Amino acid sequence: MNILLWHVHGSWTTAFVQGPHTYLVPVTPARDPDGLGRARTFTWPDSVREVTPEQLRETQVDLVVLQRPHELELAERWLGGRRPGRDVPAVYLEHNAPDGEVPNTRHPFADRDDLTLVHVTHFNRLFWDNGSTRTEVVEHGIVDPGHQYTGWLARAAVVVNDPVRRGRYTGTDLLPALSEATPLDVFGMRSEGLAAHLGISDDRCHTADLPQSELHAALAERRMYLHPVRWTSLGLSLVEAMHLGMPVVALATTEAVEAVPPGAGTLSTRPEVLARAARHYLEEPEAAAEDGARGRQAALERYGLKRFLGDWERVMTEVRS
Repeated sequence: MNILLWHVHGSWTTAFVQGPHTYLVPVTPARDPDGLGRARTFTWPDSVREVTPEQLRETQVDLVVLQRPHELELAERWLGGRRPGRDVPAVYLEHNAPDGEVPNTRHPFADRDDLTLVHVTHFNRLFWDNGSTRTEVVEHGIVDPGHQYTGWLARAAVVVNDPVRRGRYTGTDLLPALSEATPLDVFGMRSEGLAAHLGISDDRCHTADLPQSELHAALAERRMYLHPVRWTSLGLSLVEAMHLGMPVVALATTEAVEAVPPGAGTLSTRPEVLARAARHYLEEPEAAAEDGARGRQAALERYGLKRFLGDWERVMTEVRS
């Protein structure tokens, strides 16, 4: 099967393209957001092919995976008038939790009978108003990086892109108090200058932007994974950290309460509880390793690649029938 999808979310796509199909990823001369082409910092198989808009007009496409509202019009134009959901089977994949007036947030693809709306978490499906559109949930899957945890660095790892701009959404405002409990290493794009912005001393907060090939090893050296995010779908970095064997200290918000089982870390809506848990792991490295091992086992069972790809095969078969 030839599946058309845009390179929007590198981590999610890395898992999706491990399936048995050919994956057509648009590429433009400028490699702009609508034509990024193949990933440069993730490892993708040869079954992922770059295609230009001109080539798509004559290319057989068996399924379109839409991820942004404007891709519906873009796909129809680039496919030479073939309409996703009408002339070519289509699904709309929703990565994000709703924003704005959340209880009443209507999904852009609500009340459609021509496609299936797929959410990456049950939290997403619950909080979006999907109208009458058929919905499915295919939870995240991870290419297992292996049990790399050493935890030899008595610091907490945080992974977040744009922590200054996203502010309260990602719990950036909670970091100064948490940095008093444990030194922080914040990884992510546009994280430079974070310590100065928050008034944290440099020794209590380091930042770095690493490619995935280096990120996993760096995370696994830290004693714990800290997830202070207030509002998101479910950060893939949290699931990746669990695969690495890291114990988790996280706000009990959104899908995190489902992803992190008892015995794999600490979840709470009280930052002071998270601070105590962080200090505990700093003082008890053996406890950190034990909790991380339980978290890894839970993550393998719930977010393993085999389950993820199997769920997607079922959805794609139903959509095309």
